Amino acid sequence: TLRGAASASGSITFTTRKPDLDEVGMNLTGTANDRGLTNFNGAINVPIIRDVLGIRVAGLTERSRANRVKSIDSDADLAKPYAHTDSIRAIATLKPTDWLKLEGMYQVIDRNARFYDQYASFSLVSPSAPASPVVIRPKDRLSIQETARTVEQKFETYNWRGEVRLAGQVLIYQGSRTNLRFHAIANQDFANFLNDRDIFQETFTRSKLSTHEVRLQSDERLFGLVDYVLGYYNTKQHSPTNLTTQTPVLLPPFLGGGVVAVANTPIVTVGDVRETSFYGNLTLHLGDATEISGGLRRIDFETPPRTITIGANTLPVGGAVNDEKWVYTASVKHKFTPDLMVYAATGTSRRPGPSIVNPGATARSPLMNTFIQLSAEDSTSYEAGIKSSWFDNRLVFNITGFYQKFDGYPYKISAPIYFQTFNFVNNAPVPGVGSGAQFGASVPVKVKGIEAELNWKVTPNFDLGVIAAWSDGKIKNGVIPCDDLNGDDVPDSLTAAPTVDQLQAAYGSDYIGSCRVNQRSSKQSPFSATLMANYSLPVSDKMDFFARGLFNYYGSSLVDPTTSFDDLGSYGLLNLYAGMRDPDGAWELNFFAKNVFDTIKATQFDPPASTSYQELAPPTFQTTVGKSATSPYSIIQTNAPREFGVSLRLALGSR
Repeated sequence: TLRGAASASGSITFTTRKPDLDEVGMNLTGTANDRGLTNFNGAINVPIIRDVLGIRVAGLTERSRANRVKSIDSDADLAKPYAHTDSIRAIATLKPTDWLKLEGMYQVIDRNARFYDQYASFSLVSPSAPASPVVIRPKDRLSIQETARTVEQKFETYNWRGEVRLAGQVLIYQGSRTNLRFHAIANQDFANFLNDRDIFQETFTRSKLSTHEVRLQSDERLFGLVDYVLGYYNTKQHSPTNLTTQTPVLLPPFLGGGVVAVANTPIVTVGDVRETSFYGNLTLHLGDATEISGGLRRIDFETPPRTITIGANTLPVGGAVNDEKWVYTASVKHKFTPDLMVYAATGTSRRPGPSIVNPGATARSPLMNTFIQLSAEDSTSYEAGIKSSWFDNRLVFNITGFYQKFDGYPYKISAPIYFQTFNFVNNAPVPGVGSGAQFGASVPVKVKGIEAELNWKVTPNFDLGVIAAWSDGKIKNGVIPCDDLNGDDVPDSLTAAPTVDQLQAAYGSDYIGSCRVNQRSSKQSPFSATLMANYSLPVSDKMDFFARGLFNYYGSSLVDPTTSFDDLGSYGLLNLYAGMRDPDGAWELNFFAKNVFDTIKATQFDPPASTSYQELAPPTFQTTVGKSATSPYSIIQTNAPREFGVSLRLALGSR
């Protein structure tokens, strides 16, 4: 109810460094590590007219080896993965009078990358599974793919802002336009089943997002007691996506099993959304110790009917949405002393249901569509906490407890499941075996948790800190997409792809399985903690030595609660930093080691990878049968390996 778009669990405001209207300045930072990363970023600040007009130009260029995964296939088309990112941003500020301020910003980010998906032998987590020809462990960072994934992204962002201050009030207009161009070519032969060739999915998206916001708010308290905000917010997004998927058509094994054709299926989806909101917030200050705040927001969300175009066929996948809702926030805080403050807050939220892009679901049953076009989410949250400092601010202790209830929480599955799809061969739909994780569900969820922070300044040069959090989110009697071939309403652990006949027998016209579950709503560990230590020592009037350590601890996690083979035990990662710097910030030389003990964990371990295809059916060979091949390897994700590096920062004038 204060600004921008509404969110379910508070909001984060991202901002950029504004021009300094008084002093010329510049800075440059360079970073390199032993894993092939180089990053250079810097900025120049120039006051064109002192105290009136200034401009700041910043830029970044980065070269890295992306996820650092190489292929074991002798025909692999890429020796080393890479990711290249370049960006430039220009910001201008004009302040001709004390009551008027104008700002404008333009930023462009270009990213190009080629990399392989990471694999590991499934037998590592399922001893009864078939052995893989080459054992691949998570720490090996290897792939079985022949062709790397290609990703090209370009973001253009325009921001403009105006402020008028009169009589203790401020009128603000904030506008933005973001253009996204996304192009990707992804290898779909996940099992590396096809000999000497691959099949691909090509995705091309152009998204345009515009926002407009007008706020009238107090610059000085009314009657010395009240701050207020009144606002209007509008956003529009248009995001068409064009995809081309390929389906291989093979001969039967007794005729050699070779590829005789590849069917290309063009798919077009369009996402149009519009949100209009009106909001207001009041904060009452009762003396210097107590604040009471409350706000209301009216949200109107609209989308036109949704369709998917497959070849020459346009199919409806969702009706028009016109969703309206009031949400509120309320909070109170009180300072018992300058060193002790308590607070409590509650609020509601409303978010439109997301639409999941799933090109594999070419024909959708009503059940399948509920797993792609999710319904709107409502939530109610409660939070209370204490913030305190002790012993002349040498010790800081903060603690917060929270509870949140969701109706229609947008749960997204993390591991692929099998479903019946339809491949288009000679413009005719043919049943096939689909596999993917582009499904979700609107489910009831309850989240409760606690977070605590402790900082201790042991000496003037040495301090310790710890942040610990525990958050337990549970789906309560929710229906999610799953593998359930035996129909017992319990997710199956499949080690091989089912046949089309098995899918049709189990799911019928639903095309997909569903299970009613009570499980965690997140694949992350409920518990995490960070231990920090900082030490600094003046070496001279112009140089300080510093050292810093961060230890991040992650508790055990079920990852995907529907499978047991991907359970992740607890682990910790240690990062160390040391260097020299100027006390006034003119320069800093920093050496670092991240993941010092080279701890590698598979943070996600999918079921065995599979490739779907069509096989010509004898005796006429005029029709096809959907089949799939299962690999002894799984697609996985791991944390980053150990790296050593150095960073140098130089600054002149305004920082």
